[in-house]
Amino acid sequence: MGSRVTTADKPKNASPPRRSRIGDLRMRDVYRGLAVLVAAAVAVVAVVLALPSRPDEVAERPVAAPSTAPPTSSATPPGTASATASATPSGTPGAVPPAATVHPAGTAEPVVSPSAAVPALPSPAPSVSQAAARPTPSPGASLAPGYTAMEAFYADARLPEVPGKPKKAVLPKPGRRVLADKRTGVAVPLLGRPWKRHRGAPFTSKQVLPKLRGRAERGLIVSCPVPIEAQKNPRDTALLAARWTLNLHPKGATVRWLTSQPVKGGWATIYQVKYGKRSSVAAVVVLDGGMAKPGLVFASIPDTQRKRWRDIYRVVSGARVLG
Repeated sequence: MGSRVTTADKPKNASPPRRSRIGDLRMRDVYRGLAVLVAAAVAVVAVVLALPSRPDEVAERPVAAPSTAPPTSSATPPGTASATASATPSGTPGAVPPAATVHPAGTAEPVVSPSAAVPALPSPAPSVSQAAARPTPSPGASLAPGYTAMEAFYADARLPEVPGKPKKAVLPKPGRRVLADKRTGVAVPLLGRPWKRHRGAPFTSKQVLPKLRGRAERGLIVSCPVPIEAQKNPRDTALLAARWTLNLHPKGATVRWLTSQPVKGGWATIYQVKYGKRSSVAAVVVLDGGMAKPGLVFASIPDTQRKRWRDIYRVVSGARVLG
């Protein structure tokens, strides 16, 4: 017999089968959520890459070489490093300070980086206006800056004013015996006894009188190229040479001019040198011997050997150009 199923055997109010929660969501909501997650992950990675690897790491700014152009404005724009960062604390011109860096917060406070040492650069070359303002010594300039040799000569308190037309000395007849100074191209009178030839250095020729007992100074005759810058006028060269010979006299020596006159081939100046209670008579003869510099013949005799003063005039009359 077959059984029959009645309505009483059927379950009442049976619930439909449960489905998962994801199945209740729409697909567009799922995709939207995934896009938000991906965007958040990308943002996190970008922030990590942008931040420095160490908290104290800052970006260094390059330092440019100092410019010679004058600044157009003394104002410093806000938010930038100070313009005075190019000056060293010691004020040494031409030195470049360590590189300045910008604070991470964006302030203008310079931060010295230990690894940003920059070697000092040479000072910039002076401008054309600076070079023009600086005095340029002319040929024959002395040690005084901005003075010519003759300006320094006339400003020397040891030298009185040179007479415009000094009296000419009466010179004796020149002797026949001479010393040939081939370095200067000049013939130097060779005087007899008591004069003696002497080792010339640092001069090219030298003659001396015997020393007196208890006295250091003695007469001498020397020759050499002029130890000063030659001037266009031989008279000026002779005067400058006479001034230079004060180096061979005692300290504090002053000059009194006796005569200054032309000679064949050059110029001669005779003068008296005073130092304390003593004095000497001296002469310089400047001659153009055809060399790079004119030749100088210098003679000086102290008053302790005044009997030989006449030999000064013999030197002036006998000095001449070789040939």
